[in-house]
Amino acid sequence: MTQLLGAAARHGRLVLILGLVAGVALPGLALAMRPWIGPLIASLLFLSAFRIGPRQAIGALGDVGNSVAITALLQIAMPIAAIAIAAALGAGGAVAATFFVLMLAAAPISGGPNLAVMSGVDPAPVLRQLVVGTALLPLTVLPVFWLTPAFGDPSDVLTAAGGLMLLIVAACGGAFVLRGLAWRTLSGDAIAAVDGLSAIVMAVVVIGLMSAVGPALRVDPLRVLGVLALVSGVNFAVQMAAAELAGRCWRADRAVAQGILAGNRNIALFLSVLPADTVDPLLLFIGCFQAPMYLTPAVLSRYYAGWARPRSRSLTPET
Repeated sequence: MTQLLGAAARHGRLVLILGLVAGVALPGLALAMRPWIGPLIASLLFLSAFRIGPRQAIGALGDVGNSVAITALLQIAMPIAAIAIAAALGAGGAVAATFFVLMLAAAPISGGPNLAVMSGVDPAPVLRQLVVGTALLPLTVLPVFWLTPAFGDPSDVLTAAGGLMLLIVAACGGAFVLRGLAWRTLSGDAIAAVDGLSAIVMAVVVIGLMSAVGPALRVDPLRVLGVLALVSGVNFAVQMAAAELAGRCWRADRAVAQGILAGNRNIALFLSVLPADTVDPLLLFIGCFQAPMYLTPAVLSRYYAGWARPRSRSLTPET
């Protein structure tokens, strides 16, 4: 089993791609997997926290302040900017505009630390940002929803965000307790096994999230390809822009983490709290959006590898 999980870790990018393919090719399986998305996300959080451990996850006190500032930029400034751009273009009511505003208002995805591992960088900053971003989501969504009344009652989102935060605390807390009691230090083989299991769980999760893509591809393949191209272009552009900004103006060693955080968001959180007439047109966008998220380590690996190596740039020193 350890050897099998180690192989999954070594080929983690391929495992994610296979999950995407299965989500499109097997719509029946995708529908069957949808009820299991919540528990699988909880297990993914547990594995991420277990791999990192409490000491790395907590980090320095200064990192918490930075995480709060980054959350304000990612979850308030970016969606409000998107609202303003859509309004200026006269596209405020378009499905694509609604999707991108909602995506930018969301907290980072729970699989973010695993994407960081597959991109060859430290996952701890991503986990910290995930926890802080989710904790502050009940506050950050308020101005976005106030500016976009079609999203429904913000109190429903506050309830959903609170539930997600409890899930994160339970999953991460359980993982940290287990590390402290039984596995204070993980061997190289143990880390590889955890990474392999995480890749498999991520592949299974994405099958359920792709349930709307397979049927739409059979009915109108050109529309699906158009939506896929649009969301992929925006996702990768946001990631690269965020990485450049973080690397040039802040710290080069955090550029990859900020890129992953900015482009890959937990939009699925909003599915159960938004009005049905708002959610239904977004399902295809949400399904297609899984592709660039899960392809991040493969598509941007060479770009991010450049940031992961030391760079001879004039960067703002760490404080």
